[in-house]
Amino acid sequence: MGNKEEITVEACECCCSGKHKSRDDKEYKDLMNRLKRIEGQVRGVENMLEKDAYCTDILMQVSAITSALNSFNKVLLANHVKTCVADNIREGNEDVVDELVGVLQKLMK
Repeated sequence: MGNKEEITVEACECCCSGKHKSRDDKEYKDLMNRLKRIEGQVRGVENMLEKDAYCTDILMQVSAITSALNSFNKVLLANHVKTCVADNIREGNEDVVDELVGVLQKLMK
């Protein structure tokens, strides 16, 4: 799990709110596996470009990557609502609802 901490710190330096969330091993592994597959798909598109693949073939692969990222977001958002949002509301912190609405607005651009 040493890598988990390094990834969290590295990712949060650029764009995060500064908040943290502990994820159980199952959630962490699922999300990481999804990201690794997406990373592989992106490398595949890179390879296609280097090999002068036809435009529509590349576009189809990019579309698959977009779908995979959307799927990742859906899983992460569901986990967020079930844990972070629910826990905060139970603790009386209803500001988390406004935060969620803001995130949803950004995701739906």
